[in-house]
Amino acid sequence: MEFDPALFRRLWQLCTGLLHPPSGWRRIAVAWSYGIVCHSVFAAAVLAMIWAMFFGMSASFGTVPQPWSYLANAALVLQFPIVHSLLLSARGQRVLGWFAPRRHVRTLGTTTFAIIASMQLLALFTLWTPSGVVWWRAEGAAFVTFCLAYGLSWLMLMKASYDAGAEVQSGALGWMSLAQNIAPRFPDMPHTGLFRIIRQPIYVAFALTLWTVPVWTPDQLALALVLTAYCLIAPRFKEKRFEKRFGAQFNAYRATVPYVVPRVLPRATLIKKER
Repeated sequence: MEFDPALFRRLWQLCTGLLHPPSGWRRIAVAWSYGIVCHSVFAAAVLAMIWAMFFGMSASFGTVPQPWSYLANAALVLQFPIVHSLLLSARGQRVLGWFAPRRHVRTLGTTTFAIIASMQLLALFTLWTPSGVVWWRAEGAAFVTFCLAYGLSWLMLMKASYDAGAEVQSGALGWMSLAQNIAPRFPDMPHTGLFRIIRQPIYVAFALTLWTVPVWTPDQLALALVLTAYCLIAPRFKEKRFEKRFGAQFNAYRATVPYVVPRVLPRATLIKKER
């Protein structure tokens, strides 16, 4: 799979710039504090998600008694798409400012967003109360097949996140920029790697992780249905933001590359970024 060297250079320069930051120990301390929190919670959320779904949401830590557990689980699964979408709006951007020092609000925007999103996912996958019902558990060759599909789905999600700009997706852009006392430099409109095949590879990969698990329960089905619906609907609003930001460049890209289902027949060569 193609790796865009420009994306790697950007990420490399951002990371190596941490070795010789401009003076200002308070600014650097704030930056590193946010970075440590961001990546710690991010890693915990990803591990919790991988583990919980691998067992069909039957191995989480919630202990709410029935029937209240149904309401608790519904709240947990709905809070992620609702809050996640609200924070991407203009009003949500102002809310993010509550979670950073006033003078660093804009710089730390991607980091605070990643922290909140990670905390949402961590809550969803650790506080879920399992129903105790297991419909189906893969065994033998089926178990191996589902494990491979599950692993490949996560690899696809990692690759799509890299193609979209790993520094933004992980929240690193904000705190690393602050540490170096520079304005965050966002990557260009993604159109390489998996974005050459479909316009929304992150959402597609996320949805695939929901449906390739080796254990199926009513909990997993409910989770998969709600979050898959989100993965199909939410990108429509994302594309409106991209159309506003990138204009004709995005419209040409949208006319060439399908939304979530790759074309079977050969397609036209993708547009190159306008110079």
